[in-house]
Amino acid sequence: MSFSPYLRNVTTFFDMGIIIAVSVILVWGAHLFYILLYVPVSAVNPWMYLHILIQAYLFTGLFITAHDAMHGNISAKRWVNKVFGYLASFLFAGMYYKRLRKNHGRHHKHSATEKDPDYYVHSQNFLRWWGAFMWRYVTIIQLVVMAVFYNLLILIPGVTEARALLYWALPAVLGTLQLFWAGVYWPHRLPHTEQMGPHRARTQHKNHPWAMLSCYFFGYHREHHNNPRIPWWKLYKTKITSSPDSA
Repeated sequence: MSFSPYLRNVTTFFDMGIIIAVSVILVWGAHLFYILLYVPVSAVNPWMYLHILIQAYLFTGLFITAHDAMHGNISAKRWVNKVFGYLASFLFAGMYYKRLRKNHGRHHKHSATEKDPDYYVHSQNFLRWWGAFMWRYVTIIQLVVMAVFYNLLILIPGVTEARALLYWALPAVLGTLQLFWAGVYWPHRLPHTEQMGPHRARTQHKNHPWAMLSCYFFGYHREHHNNPRIPWWKLYKTKITSSPDSA
């Protein structure tokens, strides 16, 4: 008995983009719950460090999901994209999706120029640029939301302040650094060459496992700018050859 017709019916009723978005959010939540309650906090516990890195990667996945929503890539239905956009942005760091979407539109329209809210014209130093980037995006309301969430976490029996900081706050910061490196700093930093195209965006060499591990194929950044309506999980298909500007 073949299950293929049933699988086709499921993926027709539920867009694959929805299935993937739900999966990312559920895995993020399940892993967070597990490490908050069951992974010992100890400087000599190697599993602790591994789980922190995994959770950081899952935090990155939340923003990638919100990013897909910004481009209408989760579903053909606009309201579905908005729901996932608001949810994933909020879970990532208490961020306001509508503001993110507006700024991201400006990033695509004015990539790597003074009109690009993600770009820093005054310095190419990683930390200075990242600091300016965070200053532009972090709001008082967001900090209040994160503080409330933190205090709710430590009310859960078994969740200590150390666990909340190491397994929730730290991975969120690491995820932000991963996104900034792969989606802003590395692809758009100077020098801007002719090979980078009109969007002034670099791209990684063709290496799908590494591209997925490094940032959900976000390193194929020029390809994303060339066609932002391709969801992250299909972006690898646009990578035809390795590119000399990806070093």
